[in-house]
Order: sequence, then structure tokens, then C-alpha cells
Amino acid sequence: MVSRLSTGILDFDKLIQGGIPQGFFIALTGEPGTGKTIFSLHFIAKGLRDGDPCIYVTTEESRDSIIRQAKQFNWDFEEYIEKKLIIIDALMKEKEDQWSLVNLTPEELVNKVIEAKQKLGYGKARLVIDSVSALFLDKPAMARKISYYLKRVLNKWNFTIYATSQYAITTSQAFGFGVEHVADGIIRFRRMIRNGELHRYILIEKMRQTDHDKHVWEIDIVNGKGIVLKGRLEERREDYTLPEKVKRKIIESGKKTEEELK
Repeated sequence: MVSRLSTGILDFDKLIQGGIPQGFFIALTGEPGTGKTIFSLHFIAKGLRDGDPCIYVTTEESRDSIIRQAKQFNWDFEEYIEKKLIIIDALMKEKEDQWSLVNLTPEELVNKVIEAKQKLGYGKARLVIDSVSALFLDKPAMARKISYYLKRVLNKWNFTIYATSQYAITTSQAFGFGVEHVADGIIRFRRMIRNGELHRYILIEKMRQTDHDKHVWEIDIVNGKGIVLKGRLEERREDYTLPEKVKRKIIESGKKTEEELK
């Protein structure tokens, strides 16, 4: 029987047979503003309620910003700091802070995460890297190699991992497929304007060892609650993903670029 961890969103758990398989590396991909960070905060908040050690690496916001966002949805992260939760700040780069990263490299990130895990204690733990794209912004062809390194090393430390990555049609090679190729699961977030109003959507594209839902769902972000599933859409999955032929061409191009950089 597969051991699963709740995402912290009960209605979403029902779409993946009860939760994320323990030990998985999950890619959360989508444009900015689609709900990836809040989805990640749900995962951490649930872990804290369940007594799991939790580590949150933030590369695009400050530690204080993450704590404030959590409070917006009635999750008090401050009471758990350095007891069950460590937030590693890779944005502000404050040298005197033990849990800040001065240099954002895969090796330094991994070392700091392991240091945090040793402080919090052994056993299963939850880890969010938000976003992993910051590790290869200047070397997009290395996305796959870096993602594999993170998964291979951190898997030994009994983490279930969320790795958020930016995604757009024009940058999918840089920030999407490299991570997705390595991931055990892919949860894609989308947004669009309809009738002058912003709408957000979520789709489970991949989840190993899981008979997962294959429909697009509209979501909303509600103060005091977080992400709420509003309902299933009738659009086909193909409406929200690139054709396989296009995917293959992008992946092949990425492999060629990686070889050239070696």
C-alpha cells in the first residue's frame, strides 16, 4: 500500500487517491500568479498540523513575506519556526542569518536543506523549493541535470518535495520540461481572462503510482481558506497542454544544448 501525504486541500486529495505518495518529487508549474506558492503553503501548514518537520526554501520572496502570506490564510508559521519549520531565505542574502543563502547554487541549497533537516530531526519531512527555476535562470539547458541532482541527493533524507517552476509557452524549455522530466508528479497551474475576469485552473498531468483525475478544475484563492476547487471543466486535457510532437522537439533541442555545454 502506498503511503501518502495530504496536500492540505481535502478536495484535491480526493483527485489523487488521498494524497501525494511519500518520497515523491512533485513539479508545480505555471505562470506567476496562478497559485503555486499558496498550494505549497497548504502542504506545509498540513505538515505542521501533523507534526512533520517542514522546510520551505524561498528564492523569489523574503522569509517575512512567506510568513505574512500564511497568516492571510490563518496559518501561523511563526510559532513553529526552528521547532518544526525552517524557512530558508535565498532572496535577502543576510550573511548573519543562519538560514539565509548568500550564494544560490544547487550544492549550497542542498547543504543548507540537509543542515535544516538535521536540526529539525530525522524521519519523514516535507520540503518546498519555491522556485527551483532560480537555480538555472542563467543556464536553462541545465534544468534537467540540476533537478535530477536535487532529487537524487535529497531523496536520501526522506523528503517529499514540491518544486515550483515558472512556465510559459516561450520559456517551457527553460523552466518546464527540465524539471518535469525528473518529477514523479506534475501539477500544472494556468490562468486566463474570461469576460474581463481572471480565472485560475489546475490540472494533474502526472502522478506515478496513482489513478489520478485527468480533468481541468477551476480554482479560487479565498482569504482565510486558501485554494478552493470551484468545479470541473468540460475542456479536454489537450486544450491545456502542448501537443506531444511539440514537446518532443523541445526536449530534443534541450538535450542537444546540454551536450554542447558539456
